[in-house]
Amino acid sequence: MKPNAIVITGPTACGKSDLAIEIARTYSMEIVSVDSALVYRTMDIGTAKPGAKVRQEIVHHLIDIRDPADPYSAAEFRTDAIKVIEEIHNRGKLPLLVGGTMLYLKALKDGIADLPPADAQVRTRILEQAESEGWPALHKKLQRVDPEAALRISCNDPQRLQRALEVYEITGETITALHRLQRSECPFHLIEVAVMPADRKALHQRIVVRFDEMLARGFIAEVQELYERGDLNPELPSIKAVGYRQAWAYLEGHIDYETMREKAVIATRQLAKRQYTWLRRWKNLHLVDSPNPAQVLKILERASILPLS
Repeated sequence: MKPNAIVITGPTACGKSDLAIEIARTYSMEIVSVDSALVYRTMDIGTAKPGAKVRQEIVHHLIDIRDPADPYSAAEFRTDAIKVIEEIHNRGKLPLLVGGTMLYLKALKDGIADLPPADAQVRTRILEQAESEGWPALHKKLQRVDPEAALRISCNDPQRLQRALEVYEITGETITALHRLQRSECPFHLIEVAVMPADRKALHQRIVVRFDEMLARGFIAEVQELYERGDLNPELPSIKAVGYRQAWAYLEGHIDYETMREKAVIATRQLAKRQYTWLRRWKNLHLVDSPNPAQVLKILERASILPLS
């Protein structure tokens, strides 16, 4: 029997974090973050990072583990998450995984290929080609060498496009072929719950309200501190995070404040749309239409994870 791990996921702003905190309060659980932005230190307001008081009450893992200048990968998440989950079980507690970075969840569930590390020279060469020819031209190149990856990766996703081309140049093998070669079974029995609000308009409104609250709490000042460090740039995964990318462009003078706000809200809505698309394809997923603790606890009871109430 594999050890159990509970997953609560869903689109951004659906209320999954508050739901998880409520459940963790009720039972002896520790939370494992599944969020590619929460890993970065000093990025607090724009990531809706849980506050110090909550983190003192309930143990959270995989938050504030990297400097924004130091990228963090899905493969690293899988390794770190497995170690943390095993440690939680050894303490006699239940791990509760919470977040909406679907690539991280997929890596944990399905394993991940042993891909080569980044090569600075190859990466620079690809970036220079993108600057001179444009990312659509590089996407056409990927279509020629790896049609399957080109279907998965949009020309508007330079980070993944760059990585796919980098892997091909380094190894001579496509990233699709390497992913097929090596898969590792998930060492845990995952009970996966997704909060999937049926009312998209209401979710979109929550996204607007939440971003405006972030602005009121000093989000621009937070990004200003990152900007003034001098060692960060908009090509880093940390600065590409939704909200941060638009605030960075505002601080660079490329857009005005209102345009920044509008672009950030649109980007967050687009993120939510992609998350819905991922989750519709998910197998063995328990769906709830609102962040209702009672609904989720019933699912866990039926799965024999929690005692019947």
